[in-house]
Amino acid sequence: MSEDKRKGDKPVPDDIKNYLNQAQLGELHKIEGFGWKLVFVRRPLFQETVVVVTDAGGGSIGVLEEDGRLNLDPGIETRA
Repeated sequence: MSEDKRKGDKPVPDDIKNYLNQAQLGELHKIEGFGWKLVFVRRPLFQETVVVVTDAGGGSIGVLEEDGRLNLDPGIETRA
């Protein structure tokens, strides 16, 4: 079993507006109308924040890019 690297951090921080820019917040609001939801925000040290979303069925995963685009082929790995 792998160690959880969050060390007590929530997958989605309470102060989400401090991690997402206006373009990302706008796109998130738009795609939530289609059943997508914010799953977690990766906050690696010295790297850009990665905003991860999933569709209503959980079959598709995407990343909200800095410019607000939904990237459905993000090339990231997640734990099951």
